[in-house]
Amino acid sequence: MMEDTDIGETRDNFAWFNKISTRWIDMDVYGHVNNVQYYSFFDSAVAEHLIKYGELDPKNSPVIGLVIETKCTFHKSIPFPAIINVGLRVPRIGKTSVTYEIGLFLNDEVTPAATGYFVHVYVDRSSQKPVEIPKERRKAMQMLLIKN
Repeated sequence: MMEDTDIGETRDNFAWFNKISTRWIDMDVYGHVNNVQYYSFFDSAVAEHLIKYGELDPKNSPVIGLVIETKCTFHKSIPFPAIINVGLRVPRIGKTSVTYEIGLFLNDEVTPAATGYFVHVYVDRSSQKPVEIPKERRKAMQMLLIKN
């Protein structure tokens, strides 16, 4: 685990937050949240935002976002029990893709326990061919847009 004291990120750098409670099942033999769960936290926060603000219907929407690239940098272990505040922001929205940047903040801490990103490419559910991001989804993404 990388104990990075100056990662350059704080809560103020993120546009929207979602709270997730750690669960016993998230733990590994080393006594902290297992690394695979971090990606689940990323995905859950983005999905919740798109369902709430972007009119995403995961089971029926004809256009869906598929993750094509992802990365997570671990700065500090996350224990159980804990509340994780998942911060989201969007640095880039293209015609068919979007990049989300995510920060996992432990309880009320100001600096993140982990940072990462993932890229969604929007495709037609049936053909799996790239398509333009639907306007409702794009509006939800624009809520998270940051200025570089």
